[in-house]
Amino acid sequence: MILINDRDKIDWFEGMTVRDILNKMEYSYIMITVTINDEVIIDEEYESYIVPDNADVKVIHLCHGG
Repeated sequence: MILINDRDKIDWFEGMTVRDILNKMEYSYIMITVTINDEVIIDEEYESYIVPDNADVKVIHLCHGG
């Protein structure tokens, strides 16, 4: 089981990547920050970073403006 943003839970599977989580949760924001167990994951690793079972995932939408 994966906990996302301290509220949502999804089933974990072998080989799950950050991209899999983003797709499952339908997060399509261009500007986001992802942490797995308090480790920042850079966007170039979303396709390859393997998420461990019982991970604490935070997906934060970055705001900008003027």
